[in-house]
Amino acid sequence: MAQQLTIDFVSDIACPWCAIGLSSLQHALSRLGDAVDARIVVHPFELNPEMGPGGEAIVDYLGKKYGRTPEQIAETQAMIRERGESVGFAFGPRTHVYNTFDAHRLMHWAGIEGRQLPLKMALLRACHAEGKDPGDHDVLVEAARSVGLDAAEAGDVLQSGRYADDVRAEEQKYQAMGIHSVPAIIFNQRYLVSGGQPVETFEQAIQQILSEA
Repeated sequence: MAQQLTIDFVSDIACPWCAIGLSSLQHALSRLGDAVDARIVVHPFELNPEMGPGGEAIVDYLGKKYGRTPEQIAETQAMIRERGESVGFAFGPRTHVYNTFDAHRLMHWAGIEGRQLPLKMALLRACHAEGKDPGDHDVLVEAARSVGLDAAEAGDVLQSGRYADDVRAEEQKYQAMGIHSVPAIIFNQRYLVSGGQPVETFEQAIQQILSEA
C-alpha cells in the first residue's frame, strides 16, 4: 500500500534552482513509483518583490545584489543549464529578472482549480526556457490556457487583483518559519530539504521520511 506524503514546495518562478528542484523532485517520486502517494502543494516566495514592470537585466541585477561579474554570472548560468539537462529541464537564454507577484496570484487560483502543478511547470518553462516575462499578463494567460485553465477567467483574476492578500499571507507565513531562500521543500510538515538537490538526494530523503512515518 502506498504511503501518503505531503510536499509543500516553497519557491519563486524567477528562481532557476526552483525549476531544477521541482524537476528533480518529480523524477525522485517517479523512481519510487507505487511506494508513495505524494501530493505537491506549491507556495509563493518572491526573490524580487520590489522589481518594477519590465524587469531588469540579469547582469545588472546580480551584479548589484551579489557583486558578481558578468563572467561569474555566465559560469553560473552554464552550470545551471547542465544541472537542468540532468533532470530534463532545458534552460534557454535568460537576460532579465522580473517581478512575479501576479504569477503567484494566478498560481493561487490554479490551486483552487486543481491545476497548480501543471501551471507552475508551464510558468517555469516560459520564464527559464523561453525567456518570457512572468509578470506579463498575456504570458500568464497563455500559460494558463496551455494547461487547460479557462483563459478568460485567468485574465479576470489578473485584472481584478484577486488573491493578493492570500499570496502575501502565505509569503509571510513561510518567512516567519525562517525560510529566506528557495526552493524550500517541506515533507509532511516536519522535514525540510533546501535547494535544487539531485534526484538521488530527494529519493533518499523521501525513503528516510517514509521509514520514520
